[in-house]
Amino acid sequence: MTNYYPELNQRILEMSEGDDEFREELTQAIYKGLIELKQIYSEGTIERDIVKIQQIRHKLKPTLSMFDFDLLTENLQKGKELLESSGFEGEFEVHFKDFIEKVDLAIQEVENLPK
Repeated sequence: MTNYYPELNQRILEMSEGDDEFREELTQAIYKGLIELKQIYSEGTIERDIVKIQQIRHKLKPTLSMFDFDLLTENLQKGKELLESSGFEGEFEVHFKDFIEKVDLAIQEVENLPK
């Protein structure tokens, strides 16, 4: 397991309060949310659809915050600022590559959580 999100497992354990079935459901919900974030954010980038990106970012923001996905949250904030200032021009392509790296790390961390 990597150390990008060292508190993730502990947060899930705290929320599940010893209920293994709920822990598994919560872990799956986080995983599915991250997959959806990657998919929709990528689609929005390809389609140059700022609204699509805003909607998925808004939808997943509470989950990312609650489970301390700080690297990904910071990246999404940077993307928001770039889109607001210059749209898909300029640095957005560099941001998007960084986003893919960060979301893949988060997905990998969730995949590697104890079963």
